[in-house]
Amino acid sequence: MTQASNQPVSKGNRPDFVINIPAYVIFTLITCGLFNLYWNFRQMEACNHLLGRPEFDFAKWLVLSIITCGIYHIYYQYKMGSAIVEIQKKMGKPENTNLPVLSLVVTVVGLSIVADCVHQNEINLLVQP
Repeated sequence: MTQASNQPVSKGNRPDFVINIPAYVIFTLITCGLFNLYWNFRQMEACNHLLGRPEFDFAKWLVLSIITCGIYHIYYQYKMGSAIVEIQKKMGKPENTNLPVLSLVVTVVGLSIVADCVHQNEINLLVQP
């Protein structure tokens, strides 16, 4: 995992966090959702780096999501949306203040992959060169 710094990075500082969203959706569908575990790991890694603190822990997310039959994942999607808004604010970028609630709603109705796509788009906008 990338070591977190004390300050959020500036735009373009971590182009390795830019992900091809259509390719990741296809990989997720082909693997019946297993690839999505890796995708969420990458998003956690990017947000932890941009926040400058270890906000998200993949192992904790995975175990609690399994134990709670997915309820923790719903909470996680909301928290990821909130973290992205916090990063946007810190970086002086336009804030997508509806992101946490949007993430929550689409996840509750079973479209978690849509929340992942939206989160990834926001992350890509923050880190692409």
